[in-house]
Amino acid sequence: MILKILRYNNIRSSNELKFFLNKRKSKQKNQTTSVIKILENVKKKGDKAVLGYEKKFSKIKTNTTKVFFSNKELNNISKKTNKKIKQAIDLAYNRIKNFHNKQKFLSFNYKDKYKNMLSYKYIPIEKVGVYVPGGTASYPSTVLMNCIPALVAGVKDIYLTTPSLDSKINPAVVYAAKKCGVKKIYKTGGAHSIAALAFGTKNFEKVDKIVGPGNAFVASAKKEVFGEVGIDMVAGPSEVSIVADNYADPNFIAADLIAQAEHDIYAQSILITNSLKFIKSVNLALKKQLKKLPKKKIAYKSLKNFGLAILTNNRKKIVEVINIIAPEHLELFTKYNDKIITDVKNAGSIFVGKYSPEAMGDYIAGPNHVLPTSGTARFSSGLSVNDFLKRQSVIKITKTGIERLSSSVINLAKHENLDGHANSIKIRLKKRKIIG
Repeated sequence: MILKILRYNNIRSSNELKFFLNKRKSKQKNQTTSVIKILENVKKKGDKAVLGYEKKFSKIKTNTTKVFFSNKELNNISKKTNKKIKQAIDLAYNRIKNFHNKQKFLSFNYKDKYKNMLSYKYIPIEKVGVYVPGGTASYPSTVLMNCIPALVAGVKDIYLTTPSLDSKINPAVVYAAKKCGVKKIYKTGGAHSIAALAFGTKNFEKVDKIVGPGNAFVASAKKEVFGEVGIDMVAGPSEVSIVADNYADPNFIAADLIAQAEHDIYAQSILITNSLKFIKSVNLALKKQLKKLPKKKIAYKSLKNFGLAILTNNRKKIVEVINIIAPEHLELFTKYNDKIITDVKNAGSIFVGKYSPEAMGDYIAGPNHVLPTSGTARFSSGLSVNDFLKRQSVIKITKTGIERLSSSVINLAKHENLDGHANSIKIRLKKRKIIG
């Protein structure tokens, strides 16, 4: 059997599940030490360090010192995009933008009974950097999902970087970037590109926030530069949890488990079901489908090492399992999907029914596919327009307001031993008694 079986039926089961989930996290290498050296070097030497690292890690032999594409180059590359892919990108762009347009937040203001004016307003971040991994294998869907919410938020300048120093770049990525109004595309990848966007160089624009997926080095670099710039999240390998009963088609389930497993050897695909017979059917379907898969070695390794079938016949326990895993993607193939959704607290995105495979969400459904991984759905959400907006409160207190509210402020300030705070209120009152 490809998927190992965990029988979730007693108090110890949750500990066994947590141990299994933590095993994957511990296998992922920590790159902090080497990444810090890269960041410091880029901060000190700028473009020279960026180019040096790019040539070293990409194994490219070139004398070029140009780290970004010209507009002429981008126009020529974009024209090479396959017509059907252009149409697919256009459709995806419209659907994703339409969904994110509905996320817009409205500023508000009101007056309280003392005629104090209290406001809350939303302002877009000015400059955003988008990291797109993979050179010629890079994904236009990554461009759309990271750029569109920024575009809808009103971000003025969007910059993109992807490893392509030899000028080999997926034309579809360029087409998607141009459609999203990306201002400049840089030709480098890795932790050094994160550093360049965070600190700025002669050629790299210093941005205010960095978003986009990447390998362990990129994830570590984003974590280290947080504070210098904002980041979307520190994402790990992709994952899916699928809840299915005997009414589900095992071939559909196997296909969706494989769809996640082909991403990465550290990707995680979990089946949750009430039937041992169904687990056996899914395992058989996995074997058949893997034989035809171009990335079968990656998918098989992922399923064998980190795949799991959880067997439990109690709906309450099924929800308990989901909330412990807090999966990036959750698929539901049962006769009681709505009841499960009501109780699910932790999941990045939920796909309901046999016609809603996770792949629809990756490309064209509309909601964002940049989602929390490795259990972080317990406290975070997928990328949205809100991630590209700053929020400001505006407070204007009237003379009546300070007179009526001052005693409470003074009492709280004195309780916290902050006499200076209390005095800043007292000095404005009619008696103007100053603390000596």
